[in-house]
Amino acid sequence: MAFNPNNYKPATAKHLPVVLLLDVSGSMSGPKIDNLYDATNEMIKVFSDAASKEKIIDIAIITFGETVKLHTPYTSVVDFKSRGLNPFLASGMTPLGTALRMAKDMIEDKETTPSNIYRPAVVLVSDGAPNDEWRGPLDNFKNNGRSSKCQRFAVAIGNDADDQMLKLFAEDNEHFFIAENASDIVDKFKQISMSVSVKAPSSVNNNISTNGLAFDNSSANKDDDDDEF
Repeated sequence: MAFNPNNYKPATAKHLPVVLLLDVSGSMSGPKIDNLYDATNEMIKVFSDAASKEKIIDIAIITFGETVKLHTPYTSVVDFKSRGLNPFLASGMTPLGTALRMAKDMIEDKETTPSNIYRPAVVLVSDGAPNDEWRGPLDNFKNNGRSSKCQRFAVAIGNDADDQMLKLFAEDNEHFFIAENASDIVDKFKQISMSVSVKAPSSVNNNISTNGLAFDNSSANKDDDDDEF
């Protein structure tokens, strides 16, 4: 085989998407919403420190309260430094089911969440119980399509959080956190940030399987066109 110097290319950066599903219902007003905002900024800082030439960490934020909206589309942690984070406003109920449907649609859309990336991490944070139909959307998120391959974390805030629902969302018990007080939210977000960063190493080889670190296709069938995910 003839030597071809063009065959030797440096690894290109892979994206690691992080989707935050944040409860901004009326019960989150006051210190809770302020600490949630501070915790999100701290998460951005931790991820910024963990980013590298081979790993680009993008954060998207979906808030659910009076409305369900894409508060922040995928934004690299580097860009957050210049743009800053828009404030969170607490009001309304807790339409978790609708938020899960939005998150799933965003992950399934290959133009929004492309292939050949690290497994996305989805973090659900809530201090109460959902007020809409959420079991169907949660089951669909966990068991069908690309969203079923995501890392799933959950944070319960205070004594009124629906721990059982949040545990159902979390990947396992190690991915479930309890912030007993509003001031604990920052610490829990730090733990999640470090866990997500460790799961995606700073260096990968473009031509060699990363042993499941790319969007894990272990549950995909042979005809799934997301094998590079």
